[in-house]
Amino acid sequence: MSGISHTISIQKALIRTVMLITTLCLVLSISVSTYLDIEKQRSFALEKLATYADIIAFNAQVSLLFDDKETEKKRLEGFRAATVIENIHIYKIDEFTDEVTFFASFNATNIPPIPTRIGKLANATKPVFIEHHIDIVRPIAFEGITQGYVYIRGGLSALDSYINEKLIINVIVALSVLLLVFLITIRIQRRFTLPIEALTKLVQEVSKNKNYDVHAPHAEISELNQLGSNLNILFSRTKAQLERQKKDELEIRQLNQNLEEKVNHRTTALKEANQELLNTLERMHQYQNKIVENEKMASLGQMVAGVAHEVNTPIGLGVTGSTLLKDKLTEIQAAFNSKTLTASQMEKFINDGIENLDLIYRNLNRAADLVSSFKQVAVNQDTELTSSVNVAELVNNVLLTMKTELSVCAHQVHVDCPDNLSIQSKSGPLQQIFQNLISNSLIHGLSVETPGNINIVFKSENNTIRIDYLDDGKGMPNHIRKRIFDPFVTTRRGEGGSGLGMHLVYNLITQALNGSIILLDDCDKGVHFVIELPLNEGL
Repeated sequence: MSGISHTISIQKALIRTVMLITTLCLVLSISVSTYLDIEKQRSFALEKLATYADIIAFNAQVSLLFDDKETEKKRLEGFRAATVIENIHIYKIDEFTDEVTFFASFNATNIPPIPTRIGKLANATKPVFIEHHIDIVRPIAFEGITQGYVYIRGGLSALDSYINEKLIINVIVALSVLLLVFLITIRIQRRFTLPIEALTKLVQEVSKNKNYDVHAPHAEISELNQLGSNLNILFSRTKAQLERQKKDELEIRQLNQNLEEKVNHRTTALKEANQELLNTLERMHQYQNKIVENEKMASLGQMVAGVAHEVNTPIGLGVTGSTLLKDKLTEIQAAFNSKTLTASQMEKFINDGIENLDLIYRNLNRAADLVSSFKQVAVNQDTELTSSVNVAELVNNVLLTMKTELSVCAHQVHVDCPDNLSIQSKSGPLQQIFQNLISNSLIHGLSVETPGNINIVFKSENNTIRIDYLDDGKGMPNHIRKRIFDPFVTTRRGEGGSGLGMHLVYNLITQALNGSIILLDDCDKGVHFVIELPLNEGL
């Protein structure tokens, strides 16, 4: 099982480690020395054969010049004493045809002849080791002209015998060294294991009998002796700790008797505190409900005050205009009845009447517009069916409908939207949102005298579409930023602003389109709204 760790004794670990290190060192040293010795012997045999080849090539010059094969064969027989040579071939180059022909040969005793090497002589520039042989080729030259070649095959049987003897001797030496190291290791490990076994038995006895009065024996090894001293200190401290523990247990028993009384007393006090806390929480809930009701009433009062102010202003102006018109009509009627009505009075009455009627008409239209705005805010905008809407075309249609408002100023509207971006939503609320945002920027943010910019950026992220609406106008105060989506919040009270535009935008986005809108504070000037809408309204 993987959960059970493999253990090994110090004796085995020490013997294995020492034997492994010794074996590795012996193998490495024997391998290196044997390899170097073999290379040295091979180099020596190669040099010896090369010397023989040079001697034969020098002696064969005269024989090749006079075509004396018998003399050359006798001379080659003189190399029979050289045991390293197995075969010798001498080849001659015809001075007329430049063909290489066999001239003379020598084969050592009990060595069979070998085929000629005519086709391999010209390109043989280095010695070649083939199995248990060495092949060497030397040119025979006279006055700088190559007359032929000497081919010598040397045997490596003597080298193989030397290698075998070397390996046998090395193995015997290695086994002797390993045996000696094994015996020494066993003697050394006993010096370590015997004191450790004594300490182990001592610890087992203490663990079994709980007798801490024993003492560890003295050891010859300083580390083990120090371990025994530390065990003695541990035993004495454990004994003292057990005695203190017994005293502490007696004290704990006495404290437990008193603790039960204290726990009962504290439990009673805790119950009383919990009851008082519950009463306090109940009062806090009551206060919280009152605060919420007060905030609702304050919000309702603010809304009613806004409605009253916005509606009363045009109605009051209409009442004033109708009152003036009634007074003028009374004056004309009196002059008519007394037959003192003049043409100038009639003309002035007509002009004043037209002005008053125009004032009444404008303010009644203003009141009707306000009521329509209130109705837009209050009425549910979720009646339109969802359809596929191309965002780029919708924004372009909004800009076309507001072309008149945009043409009277030098402001620029920049739209960054992919042409193929479509969402499953309601086109009506989307148009109202962009119309209100652009109108707010034109009325409240951008100055007529200074050209400004409106940037609308569309990005598709996961299953939502993000709309960044920015302008570089004068922005808005902090107290307006905090309440920008509340009804009747405006910076142009009495100048035509109802304070319902952003509230309507908020309701359309959050209720009709299931999205979200926030106002960021990352602009030094102007405003930055972030709108997020689902690509599919059902998501």
